[in-house]
Amino acid sequence: MFKRLYQWTLSLADSPRATWALAAIAFAESSFFPLPPDIILAPMSLARPQKAWFYAIVCTIASVTGGALGYFIGSGLYDTVGQWLIHFYGYDSKADVLRGCYDKYGWIIILLKGLTPIPYKLVTIISGFAGYNFALFILLSLITRGARFFILAGILNRFGEPIKAALDRHFAVFMGLILFMIVFGFWLVSRMGGSGAC
Repeated sequence: MFKRLYQWTLSLADSPRATWALAAIAFAESSFFPLPPDIILAPMSLARPQKAWFYAIVCTIASVTGGALGYFIGSGLYDTVGQWLIHFYGYDSKADVLRGCYDKYGWIIILLKGLTPIPYKLVTIISGFAGYNFALFILLSLITRGARFFILAGILNRFGEPIKAALDRHFAVFMGLILFMIVFGFWLVSRMGGSGAC
């Protein structure tokens, strides 16, 4: 099953819809979707290493645009969609605490949590809920999401062949690591929710 998925993602790079699919996942992940764009960014970049930087740009722009949607969910729809998403991801007890932290540490929260396994959609929704400066939110999102995707693109561009050879043999391990990071991110959120600290 994993081998077929790997071959599909590699072949996706040759599809005219590849860039749109990558952008759609990066957009959705920043506002409501649980899976990160890395799961197709990596194989697509390995299939076309010369386009790794382009794919990183696409992911960054789409992710920040999706982050803007998450921000507006937090600022305008928090009592309905926002609270439901926060509850779904088990962040209820942390939302009010984190909102208070934004006055002093908003920029640190956005920068650091945009790079960690913690789901970025939670950062975007809470940023809107906290009424954080929108222009600064967009700037910080560009920095933190750009850093994440461009670092990955740089690694894939520089070490593409050995990484591809390893993925050809161990794609199931790669998928397992991605799923572990997702679960770990949600676990971190639940632990932070009970800590009462920023």
